[in-house]
Amino acid sequence: MCGIAGILNFRGDPVDRELLDRMTGMLRHRGPDGCGTKFGHNVGVAHTRLSIIDLSSGQQPMCNEDRSLWIVCNGEIFNYLELRADLQKKGHQFSTRSDTEVILHAYEEKGEDCVHEFNGQWAFAIWDEQSKKLFLSRDRLGVRPLFYWAAPDRFVFASEIKSILAVPNVTRELDLIGLDQIFTFWFTLPPRTIFKDILEVPPGHSLTVGNRRIVVRNYWQPAFPRTERNRRNECEYAEELRDLLMEATRLRLRSDVPVGAYLSGGLDSSVVTALIKKFTDTRLRTFSVVFDDPEFDESPHQKEVIRFLDTDHQEIHCGYEDIARVFPEVIWHTEKPILRTAPAPLFMLSKLVRESGFKVVLTGEGSDEILGGYDIFKEAKIRRFWGSHPESTLRPLLLKRLYPYLRNLRAQSDAYLRAFFHVGTEDIDSPFFSHLPRWRLTSRLKTFYSAAVRQELHSYDPYAELGSQLPNSYSGWDPFCQAQFLETAYLLPGYILSSQGDRVAMAHSVEGRFPFLDHRIVRFASTIPPYLKMKVLDEKYLLKLCARDLVPPAVLKRPKQPYRAPEGKSFLGSSQAAYVDDLLSREQIRKDGIFHAEAVEKLMQKFRDERAIGIKDNMAITGVLSTQLVIHQFIHNFRGGLGHG
Repeated sequence: MCGIAGILNFRGDPVDRELLDRMTGMLRHRGPDGCGTKFGHNVGVAHTRLSIIDLSSGQQPMCNEDRSLWIVCNGEIFNYLELRADLQKKGHQFSTRSDTEVILHAYEEKGEDCVHEFNGQWAFAIWDEQSKKLFLSRDRLGVRPLFYWAAPDRFVFASEIKSILAVPNVTRELDLIGLDQIFTFWFTLPPRTIFKDILEVPPGHSLTVGNRRIVVRNYWQPAFPRTERNRRNECEYAEELRDLLMEATRLRLRSDVPVGAYLSGGLDSSVVTALIKKFTDTRLRTFSVVFDDPEFDESPHQKEVIRFLDTDHQEIHCGYEDIARVFPEVIWHTEKPILRTAPAPLFMLSKLVRESGFKVVLTGEGSDEILGGYDIFKEAKIRRFWGSHPESTLRPLLLKRLYPYLRNLRAQSDAYLRAFFHVGTEDIDSPFFSHLPRWRLTSRLKTFYSAAVRQELHSYDPYAELGSQLPNSYSGWDPFCQAQFLETAYLLPGYILSSQGDRVAMAHSVEGRFPFLDHRIVRFASTIPPYLKMKVLDEKYLLKLCARDLVPPAVLKRPKQPYRAPEGKSFLGSSQAAYVDDLLSREQIRKDGIFHAEAVEKLMQKFRDERAIGIKDNMAITGVLSTQLVIHQFIHNFRGGLGHG
């Protein structure tokens, strides 16, 4: 992985070299192994390198033979060897062994459509000297970030927002609509970000800047058939899934540095680890988080998989104090408010990986989204089953099958569960049926908004904005597939792969790779009938079928336990959390103006009194605190190029 940045001045004046250096300085954690810049008459591009492929000659910015094209790239093209061979047959000559050079020649051959050829995870920018055009592209599923800012006189892009904030005249101000989207969905709706006027290139999109015009186009998005076609038996589906996973894993092991794996003890990471072992004779290094609080700890399951697969394993221990200690750094890297503390232990884990001499890890992300693993899919199935006979007193009892790991929720009465998961006629007809309980719960955090923020947002409807982005074919998909789309197209890139993925891994210069997110697997998974993804209420049924000889039987049988971390309790009473009292003080809350000071004070007192703490309370204190940290670090105390406040 790497960091990229660039400036295009529309009026023809030369790029300020010192400014580009400041932007690049904000990205050195993404690429500590080298740094390069290229300047044209009115354009400058920069690159910070994390060397993984072609360690000796893969420096960037990189040009083609006649120096008419220049590229900076953050990411990997995993099928670059195959593409290189095809391009050589067509007469292209290469001067490096880098996958980045393959992008340049593919662009020469096919122009902007070259992105369809790539199997990988990327964010790159190509400056075309002949056409005076800047071409940016982001991978299909949004694994790698790419942001931009435009003014009448210039266009600026970078891998991270902090790099853009280092540019003079860029407004450092929260976008309240972006905040409202996070406090509804957990993510902002691309291209919007949490900062005014700073936008992101959406996943599966490319962007062209020329003649002072910015054109963004969609080249790919998840899609599902209207009806089940080419139905085969489940063993045939399982065999093809396994073959695709084997190939995706093989490609993602291409590296000139050692590769490790995250091992949580769950099905997805265990399958990936087992597949890696089929391609190596050396003992695989694996890494995991162990929690002090047994409610979150999965170490017994991890140990069982470690024994079964015989990996060389390391772990970090994470407690409440650890989360409080690293949380400000986590927000510096996520660059947006978050509602869960889950990125914090992964931030610590990537530090362990890097200190152990590794730059690359394979992980199991994406499996739950594309193969039906989340409890939200199970929940939606039960609620729809109940909604077809709303008078039933037996069908709601199935709700007891949900969320065995949430003790507070399971302790609630049947009446509470029926009320919480209530299904009305208007819900059944909603395109967001599967996600309504989650989003309604999250939206209750808006009670903490200040009066001024409420007034500013009184006419804004986040559901309407999301609805306007849905594909035309969405209404014809199976409800299960609709739920998968919302997870894959939005939550996955907007939270899982960003705040829990790229940002906390690259904070310590570690690249994550995700076999389940090979676009061929995503495409194949969309054709699998929903009943094979979740058989009755057995999640990821087909994956379990194809992996039955790869992992311990107990892994196949254990119920899904999503990755979670200790939350609100971490921030009160900890010796590592002195900043919490300052940022959440009545005076600071009033000064910043986003939240209602008295409401926040009552929330903190509830934690101090150790009263019954619910999901909403944990999300509220995490969301309010992380928002205050964003304000503190990026608005009040931002020092472009010099670190963070």
